Amino acid sequence: MPDRDVDAGGRPPTVADVLALPVLAAGQPQVVTGVAGLDRPVRWVHITELTDPASFLKGGELVLTTGMPLPEEPTGVRRYVDELADIGAAALVIELVRRYHRPPDALVHACRARGLPLVTLAKDVNFLEVTQVVHALLLGNQADAMRRTQRVHEAFTALTLRGAGPEDVVRAAAEMSGRTVVLENLAHQALICEPSRGTTESVLTAWEQRSRSTPPVDHTAVSGPEGWLVAPVEYQGERWGRVAMLPAPTAPRAPGPEDVTVLERTAMALTIARLIHPTPWELTAHRNALRDLVEQRHRFPADAEARVAALGLPTKDSHFVAVLADLPHEDDTAKAEGLLSEELRAKGTPALVGLLGPTRLGALLSLRPDQPWQPVVEHLSRTALNLVPGATVSIGSEATDLPGIARSFREAVRVAEATEPGAPLPAGRSYHERSDVGLRRLLFALREDTRIQEYAEQRLSRLVDHDARHGTDLLTTLRHYLDAAGNKTVAARHGGLSRETVYQRLRTIERILDRDLESGEQRTEIHVALTALDVLRALK
Repeated sequence: MPDRDVDAGGRPPTVADVLALPVLAAGQPQVVTGVAGLDRPVRWVHITELTDPASFLKGGELVLTTGMPLPEEPTGVRRYVDELADIGAAALVIELVRRYHRPPDALVHACRARGLPLVTLAKDVNFLEVTQVVHALLLGNQADAMRRTQRVHEAFTALTLRGAGPEDVVRAAAEMSGRTVVLENLAHQALICEPSRGTTESVLTAWEQRSRSTPPVDHTAVSGPEGWLVAPVEYQGERWGRVAMLPAPTAPRAPGPEDVTVLERTAMALTIARLIHPTPWELTAHRNALRDLVEQRHRFPADAEARVAALGLPTKDSHFVAVLADLPHEDDTAKAEGLLSEELRAKGTPALVGLLGPTRLGALLSLRPDQPWQPVVEHLSRTALNLVPGATVSIGSEATDLPGIARSFREAVRVAEATEPGAPLPAGRSYHERSDVGLRRLLFALREDTRIQEYAEQRLSRLVDHDARHGTDLLTTLRHYLDAAGNKTVAARHGGLSRETVYQRLRTIERILDRDLESGEQRTEIHVALTALDVLRALK
């Protein structure tokens, strides 16, 4: 096999690649004109000694000549070069051994005028050997390309057969191409983004503006000022969005045939994924973005901001509120997720809505600086309660920036954890917030902590055991006394007992528990223990 020292990375070799081959480098090639065209792909090598070689070319050829047939007159030289340039020849290589020892001025001027690379060889070169080496390289690249294309088809077929979702499809496209791949909807919102060699911020900043400057195409093609390779995602004439493959920011190159194949198969796989997984892509995108914010998965705050902004959520001059809706049954979540999202959209409230757990919906509201959050949350909460009776809505405090959103959701989770099923709603609103969490709710949130269970048992077990053995109800009398803040008269009235009976029972309780109920500290301890016991009993 002849020399083959150039690795073109699977793409067609360029003029520069071919000139670097030992078989041509031995001729001491010099680039006279068209340096900017050295990155042109070479698709074949053509040896010619004809005055009209262009009639035998198809474009992309490296033309080799000794210069013997070159016309004498400048007009003939210009015509010769024009025909090569018009057909799209990659470059003209002329040997300065036989007829010429320096390139003719007319040839240099004509090539420079048309931007055609003109290369001279100072030493004799075996043109036949050049064709053998380059053609072997081209054929090898074609075989490699066919194998890679086959692997692409096999990979996407496997994805389709296992029912892969759109996230898996886009991720596979980015891995195969080594480029950033983005799926967007018809509103130019980036639903899925798989960056390659860059940050989410660099890819998605000002996404809608950049996307709108990239005209739509009917088939896979390069479009827009940034040179995106885009393909429509559609089914039976209905277009759902498009998928874009972005150039690498550090080493941009024109997309090649393999990139086109990857993107075409990506669009096809996304169409099938849409048919298999009927959940709207927007809901899935909101759900994933919301979880990323709640769990703080972004490496940099700027990535998070670019991500949600590309989904259409305002982040500048906004404040945010986290809302949780806990539903009684898992079957209610899918319907509620879609309807709450639609309701907020209809009201013009920018929001991300998504599942955060089997029966828990989350909503992130983005509000204007002068917009009070209470009416928006109240409307959302009423909507949730009307959709799913028995739902519980909890909120966190306001967040003034995206990094504060995780804190707001943590607060909402704590409020939800402290809210018993069926807990009464505060007057004038249909949701729960931090100010609603009193002692009972705090103990309810900590109900699974064994220290709470041990505390209640240690303080009250002897009294509970006494009631069980003797058929008494001293625990109820203690509860009335504590609820009355130590007022024995009020406790007697609540229990329907005489004051003397209450006095007698309280003395018995003090003896059994070995506690002084007149002590504020000891009475508080007993009150906390009794509240914890009531919470634990309510769970049985």
